[in-house]
Amino acid sequence: MSYAMHFTKTGGPEELVRADHHPSAPQAGEILVRQEVIGLNFVDVYYRQGLYPLPLPGIPGIEAVGIVEAIGPDVTNLEVGQRVVYAGVVGAYADVRLLPAWRAVPLPDTVPSELAASMMLRGLTAHMLLKRVYPVAPGTVVLVHSAAGGLGSVLIPWAKHLGAEVIGTVSSPAKAELARASGADHVIVGRDVDLKAEVMDLTKGEGVHFAIDGVAGNLLAKTLACIRPFGVLANVGQVGGVAPPVAVETLRNVFLGRPSVLAHVADKATYATAASETLAMMERGLFKTGNRRYRLDAVVDAHRDLEAGVIEGSAVLLP
Repeated sequence: MSYAMHFTKTGGPEELVRADHHPSAPQAGEILVRQEVIGLNFVDVYYRQGLYPLPLPGIPGIEAVGIVEAIGPDVTNLEVGQRVVYAGVVGAYADVRLLPAWRAVPLPDTVPSELAASMMLRGLTAHMLLKRVYPVAPGTVVLVHSAAGGLGSVLIPWAKHLGAEVIGTVSSPAKAELARASGADHVIVGRDVDLKAEVMDLTKGEGVHFAIDGVAGNLLAKTLACIRPFGVLANVGQVGGVAPPVAVETLRNVFLGRPSVLAHVADKATYATAASETLAMMERGLFKTGNRRYRLDAVVDAHRDLEAGVIEGSAVLLP
């Protein structure tokens, strides 16, 4: 019997419960997908907590790999039995689901399902940050927080591929090794280090061109102090808590933004380009697997581990 993991009220991981789930036949512009592997992302926590609103009962999850089981009457670019990957559409915590056909990207045989399911959203985010928010090129110095995490493991090799020098920050020596394995040129270890002093020492007092922060909290202000004149700080998450207000006078000659990957890929043409380039990076072998696996019906444990910060790299859900 088909099922989904949903929540009927916002709150902690225990609000995610199993429920029968029977999608209707696909209508015009839709496909029905039998899901094989579902990506686990911190944005799923934000939906569950209510930070990002979702109609109740809500089914979180925004990326997966699956097999097309049925197609709508006007869908001509996909076939039943085809393996596809998608990202950017809430409702992935289910073994079968309806999906806008334009979101489904045929998956090459050379790309494993677990790799695609865990890296597509992160790849789209990296594309937004490295190609649109700050076009990274040879000579760009990039600072990446949580460098051993799922997004960091995509950002670092892609930034290196574009010719950047990458400084990563991590909380422990073990995570430092993971960041170096992804290609980081320098790794700053510890939550209580003098971040500005460390960065300025590594950059000969100039600071970084571009900083990517998925932590927020008190780290945001510390990161602003590491940006060189006319550099950019992009905040893409707040696992460390909501950042205190930033006084506008502290932004003199520095740009601060909070770009949304869901907004980036809401446009069909942009989504197609970003997905194609992300798959190309996967085929090049830039992104490494090593996922932690959970059963979909054990997603409560997955969310607890995700919020506790014990997942290194990425994780997937198996229906």
